[in-house]
Amino acid sequence: MPRQARNTPGGYAYHVINRANGRLRLFRKEEDFLAFERVMVEAMERHPVRLLDWCVMSNHWHFVVWPRGDGDLTAFFRWLTHTHTQRWHAHHGTAGTGHLYQGRFKAFPIQQDDHLAGVLRYVQLNPVRAKTAPRADAWRWGSAYVRRRGDATLKALLSDWPIAMPRNWQAWLADGVSHAERKRIAESLRRSRPMGDATWTTKIVKQLGLEWTVRPRGRPRKPID
Repeated sequence: MPRQARNTPGGYAYHVINRANGRLRLFRKEEDFLAFERVMVEAMERHPVRLLDWCVMSNHWHFVVWPRGDGDLTAFFRWLTHTHTQRWHAHHGTAGTGHLYQGRFKAFPIQQDDHLAGVLRYVQLNPVRAKTAPRADAWRWGSAYVRRRGDATLKALLSDWPIAMPRNWQAWLADGVSHAERKRIAESLRRSRPMGDATWTTKIVKQLGLEWTVRPRGRPRKPID
């Protein structure tokens, strides 16, 4: 199947994800995470975009972003991924050994209501689900930690949400992600499908040319004579 053209206009919120190639562990030690944070800061200086939340794990990362203009999302993550790849290979002496990431990053539009709230919570709770941290804000390499204990440079990367942030967001995080939310987000990730209710999704897939994300998989059944 030919690769679908990128279409990420400004004004929408997006769930962005990329994974390491194969079973590669991208972030093996603290310096690997710190180096990625430095690339994040540089990417923001070069290609500003509103970051709502993020979480960096050992072999993948999640971001939730709300770009202002058309092309902002692509410019930020293209530079981030390319620069991180170059520096990672240079540091580990592996230049020319193959791809660092599975491919280009993936980005999924999100309806700015409870669907966005669910994705934000899902991203921040990634280390809790993976059992690498007891709480979201205990994971040093995510925005939940940055909001509470991060330095000024990292805090400056975060933007206000386009929806109301819970007053006691730590308790809100502790409530966890419901089974229904996890199922919807998992389906969005599997199918590269926009995350929202039926009416909103129908409008967005037409507007962004994403009809292929909602079509049934497999070959259509032959009509019965």
